[in-house]
Amino acid sequence: MFFTKRFFIALATIFVFFLLGYVFPVCFTAAWVLSCILFVLTDIDLVWGIKNRKAQGVTAHRICPGRFSNGDENEVCITVESHLSVPIHVDIIDELPDIFQRRDVLFPIDLKPRERRDVVYHLRPVRRGVYGFGRIRLFVTLPIGLITFRLTDGQLQDVKVYPSYLMLNRYELMAAHHNLTELGIKRIRRLGHHTEFEHIKEYVRGDDYRTINWKASARRHQIMVNTYQDERSQQVYSVIDKGRIMQSAFRGMTLLDYAINASLVLSYVAIRRDDKAGLATFSDRFETFLPASRRSGQMQHLLETLYRQATDFGESDYSALSIYLNKHVTKRSLLILYTNFDSLIGIDRQLGSLRTLARRHVVLVVFFENAGLTEFAARRPRTIEGYFNQTIAEKYICEKQHIASHLRRHGIHALLTVPERLSVDVINKYLEMKSRHLI
Repeated sequence: MFFTKRFFIALATIFVFFLLGYVFPVCFTAAWVLSCILFVLTDIDLVWGIKNRKAQGVTAHRICPGRFSNGDENEVCITVESHLSVPIHVDIIDELPDIFQRRDVLFPIDLKPRERRDVVYHLRPVRRGVYGFGRIRLFVTLPIGLITFRLTDGQLQDVKVYPSYLMLNRYELMAAHHNLTELGIKRIRRLGHHTEFEHIKEYVRGDDYRTINWKASARRHQIMVNTYQDERSQQVYSVIDKGRIMQSAFRGMTLLDYAINASLVLSYVAIRRDDKAGLATFSDRFETFLPASRRSGQMQHLLETLYRQATDFGESDYSALSIYLNKHVTKRSLLILYTNFDSLIGIDRQLGSLRTLARRHVVLVVFFENAGLTEFAARRPRTIEGYFNQTIAEKYICEKQHIASHLRRHGIHALLTVPERLSVDVINKYLEMKSRHLI
């Protein structure tokens, strides 16, 4: 129970009347009358509030999904219902998990008699794990408005934060409506012919005349063409480096979490294109291995496996990765390695292991631009020191590009991207490599 601002304003007004009573005696009488009125109204407000508090006159409960999507805006709804016959004002405070560190979860609303309303807000987690919600605190003020009563409702709730499945759902919906270009997915021009025959169909304007099937055309007395499709059942492995170099943060999320989200989406795309998706993770030792498959439950296995990934901040051991993958992945596969290199010296230390993998597989190394340096280098310097700092920033940016060129010279594909475009750029690169029959 708390006294409201209205109560203290009324109390201050009475005090002023008492002071004026030393000059104008009639003000003493007015002050005593106002004091009695304030006392009576406060008692009425108090009795009424206690009575309705015991009767659970206002209730609230939280509605949110059983799991959150990491890096995405997740909706949380609080339903508040008044069972009273008078209008009230309610301030709602939801006890969020400590990790969010938010102080803007106070939602003031006015409820009519026996009205029910929903309060919706969004949370963006940046770490995987279990998040614990507390209770819902309601601060109810009745029409008199002199006392606010605190009520506690809602249940304790634990929510698991999984890799970004919301992006997965968004991709699936847009794929169904053929709107993938809105996500940045490019339409790749096909080079040559696909290697697997699909079926024969009637010629329509725009079909490649080189695919005309003359025998079928002669039998049907109309032009018929062969149609082809991408080679199926190719193995695509997402290989995630969990070493300390992947703990750099971008907009609150680590590079590791960006890589995990991109791996989930790419695996879905690969399975949709009849390829097999698998997963491997490593740091100072080889850790997780999920064989490539496109069976019905593979995506759920990938989601659960990615959810449990954590780093031990160790030095990444590429030699152990090379030995294990060459031993257990016998079929030629596309290995998409999510890692980060900052210098040519760093890549030279791991180049031998990467070249060993590239002899048997198609290796795509995905690493990240330093978005902060890129923004800094784009600014116009105003001092000599600014020119000096900009030159150093451009040197580091160019070194990243040299790393990509260095990898390509040794037969290793490279993709340099920013974290926020990682998923889209990796999908486009995968589609490009499929269209060029590199896998």
